[in-house]
Amino acid sequence: MLTMSVSTQGLKDRIAEKLTEARARTLLIVSPLSDEDLRAQHDTLMSPILWDLGHIAHFEELWLTRNVSGPIEFSEMPGLYNPFEHPRATRATLRLPSLQQLLATAAEIRTDVLSALQFADLESTQPLLADGFVYNLVLQHEYQHDETILQTLQLKTGTAYRAPRCMVPPPARHEHPGMVSIEAGDYPIGTDDTSAAYDNERPQHLVRVGAFQIDASPVTNQDFASFIADGGYDRADLWSDGGLAWLADSGAVAPKYWNATDDGWIARSMDVTAPVSPDHPVCHVCYYEAEAYARWAGKRLPTEQEWEIAATWNPETQSAQEFPWGSAEPNLSLANVDQLCFGTAPVGSFPRNVSPLGCYGMIGDVWEWTSSDFMAYPGFRAFPYAEYSEEFFGEEYKVLRGGSWATRPGAIRNTFRNWDYPIRRQIFSGFRCARDI
Repeated sequence: MLTMSVSTQGLKDRIAEKLTEARARTLLIVSPLSDEDLRAQHDTLMSPILWDLGHIAHFEELWLTRNVSGPIEFSEMPGLYNPFEHPRATRATLRLPSLQQLLATAAEIRTDVLSALQFADLESTQPLLADGFVYNLVLQHEYQHDETILQTLQLKTGTAYRAPRCMVPPPARHEHPGMVSIEAGDYPIGTDDTSAAYDNERPQHLVRVGAFQIDASPVTNQDFASFIADGGYDRADLWSDGGLAWLADSGAVAPKYWNATDDGWIARSMDVTAPVSPDHPVCHVCYYEAEAYARWAGKRLPTEQEWEIAATWNPETQSAQEFPWGSAEPNLSLANVDQLCFGTAPVGSFPRNVSPLGCYGMIGDVWEWTSSDFMAYPGFRAFPYAEYSEEFFGEEYKVLRGGSWATRPGAIRNTFRNWDYPIRRQIFSGFRCARDI
């Protein structure tokens, strides 16, 4: 992300480059879509993609022209693209502009943003500007909407999304079975970074945990197929009350997008349907499915603190790392993130994606469910607006960690906290298991 390690003008140039690159990726993702596809609401869980595009542009306008120097006028732009005024299920009724009109508006906004950038005081102690925070905020916002749009396109029925694939072959696969043991102790959780980290990741604080084991790698499709074959979806003893209620309501018998054939399970990824790859991480499972599998395996889901310790803690330096491999920003040689292959890679395909404690694949491929509710850290302070995190704290949401193949590098780190309802399966979600020692 952006820091003050270069000159002020150099930092401004870097911000402009990143804004340009982010928009180019967004437009590449939607480039195969017709106006009808852009305007349609493909699922009530998701927005029409035109709404997402408009929201991205107007969020940028708000934070990089109107709010950039303070005081903060609004947290979301009032009107058509305000998510609180217009919940997702209602956005299909909105009178959205054409793509051409929307892109013209976005271009005007970008011109104003770049003009304002030249006069921005990036050496200010004002929290929005210090270390380029507000620009990182807007970049991460667009990155996250790119992943949301991909979730929408995976949900799309009828004519499948013709993905603009750019295959990046992973390195040779390495096997990493078994579990990693982690000693009891006091470990740092979260971060004090104010340049890119969201408010819910702060402040860093010590957490005492008991000794535990955690899977060295995510649960695979083959592992999960064994759970299904053993009657996992039919055994009430494996499911919590919430899980049983979800099963009764959903009628699920396998991960989302899986279908049974005489020759075995097949699954769809965008416009490609193929046999389920046994050595890939299982994807598109909800929290309750992960919880039931863990019980079936004689294990449990890790807490988010246990997950973060396994991903970050370096016993040699007695400190936490930003990424499992160190401090380098994720890229396609390190982890399966930012992919245009539109899917997971075989477990162990990225041998450098290993934490000092020996856990593989903790960044990329699939978001990993944890057993933790989404709660504030001790000393939490909402910034720059309460509606980003604080409004969602509570027992309704479970925390996911680690990012997915669709996550952009600037929107993931060991301390990043994602959250969703435990019934959600449209996200690119999997899991690994843990157990007490």
